[in-house]
Amino acid sequence: MSNSDIYLYKRNISKNADYTVWLAFPGVKSFALSSLGYLWMFKDIDRLDDVNIEMLCTDTKTTKYRIENVNLIGFSFTFDTDFISIFSTLERFAIPLKSSERDADCPLIFAGGPVVSANPIPYKDFFDFIIIGDGEDINLKVVEVCKSSKGEPKNKILEKLAELEGIYVPSLRQEKVKKLTKRLESCVYTPIISPDAFFSNTFIIEMARGCANRCGFCLASYMNLPLRCAPYEDILRYIDLGLKYTHKIALLGAQISAHPQFTEIFKFIDNKIKSGKKIEMSVSSLRVDAVKPEIVKTLVDAGQKNITLAIEAGSDRLRKVINKNLPEEKIFEAVNISANAGLKGLKFYGMIGLPTETDEDINALVSLAQKIKKNYKSFDISFGFSSFVPKPNTPFQWIGREATKPLEQKVQYLKKEMHKIGVQTTVSSIKWDYWQAVLSRGGEGFTDFLIDVYKNGGKLGDFKKSAKQHKINSDYYALETFDFGANLPWDFIDVKPGKEFLKNECTRLLEA
Repeated sequence: MSNSDIYLYKRNISKNADYTVWLAFPGVKSFALSSLGYLWMFKDIDRLDDVNIEMLCTDTKTTKYRIENVNLIGFSFTFDTDFISIFSTLERFAIPLKSSERDADCPLIFAGGPVVSANPIPYKDFFDFIIIGDGEDINLKVVEVCKSSKGEPKNKILEKLAELEGIYVPSLRQEKVKKLTKRLESCVYTPIISPDAFFSNTFIIEMARGCANRCGFCLASYMNLPLRCAPYEDILRYIDLGLKYTHKIALLGAQISAHPQFTEIFKFIDNKIKSGKKIEMSVSSLRVDAVKPEIVKTLVDAGQKNITLAIEAGSDRLRKVINKNLPEEKIFEAVNISANAGLKGLKFYGMIGLPTETDEDINALVSLAQKIKKNYKSFDISFGFSSFVPKPNTPFQWIGREATKPLEQKVQYLKKEMHKIGVQTTVSSIKWDYWQAVLSRGGEGFTDFLIDVYKNGGKLGDFKKSAKQHKINSDYYALETFDFGANLPWDFIDVKPGKEFLKNECTRLLEA
């Protein structure tokens, strides 16, 4: 850690513990220091008197603890391709990639995060156990079980862990694992403020978890049901705490505007700015219906020049299909408010290749951009697109994505037409999105395929080459529309509101 890092909790730095945990992040340290869930878990374990803990990132050059003295290694698994960095970390310390090949001297290896919570099956052979769902509370229980069982045979420790709700132990073949859903009884916030973080010296506070609007493709929404909001009084208290150490704050949540006191929280911040307090504030994104003059004015006063609005699709019809009931007039109203309140521009986020999408829906995106550009000539607008990826435990988990070639044709068309009207457009890689879909809906038999992808370099072409070598029918996982009665790899995870509800939602949305 840097000497200029600020810890917002009391550390026990003179531990004489005989149990050591590495908390591993599959990316560089600057990203780890901006990852709220990762830092919160680190803080909780760091406060334990009888456990040593150390951050381990892909750019960690030296470690305080030697691998032979490490008992437990936990990996954050947030993005589908994180397995490449995880494998690299394991190999760096001569740890076999497959859990079945590790001897008694190897640390226990586990993972948690949205990827393995949604569908751990493609990765199950690499971890001794996996945390399914919200990990804030179970993390400490896991460490306590492992620490108190130190020296016992690995299988005995895993049997104890399997008794904990939310723990999946692949070697024990559990029939059902209940996803953990934590009540937000208080706030999760940045416990370490660092100049080395990607969001330098920024205090991040989670206002809400989940999203009540439930777009049909959205993993963040359905895996985090029900929508939970942090207590209003705690949010204000922790904003004050953060502002003691930095003037940069960020409000986090898929739908922060759903907080019952959303307007009051912004007013609280605005009053501080008006009283002379320097505050730079950012928000991850806003729903269009949250764009109100007083909200945007607070953001402008806090130094925000642009905000992102997720509109997802260009036509009212397609927005209804994905459960985003957002009429076009509301979008124009948001643009008008933003321009008049002093923002310099807006970035619109959309998705192509959504179920039932037609050429008319693509043209509607261009038409929308044209209308905005015509009426707000000096206002900077841009569009960012990704392509639809079916995600487990969402209504669209059964729906295959469109083939790569027609999607790339849509991308070229959009870029060309947007360029004509002077609108900057960025689009995610269609080919990478394809492989994300393969991993997302992957099942048994992926182990050696993933190892070969890593061994060959982890580039785009390596996925195709390795899939062919291991007879992985990638088109089946990415493009196939599954029957509602199909057994899905992730069905053993007990997620509320359940498969029947998702099936009914999918049917309802496709008929919209």
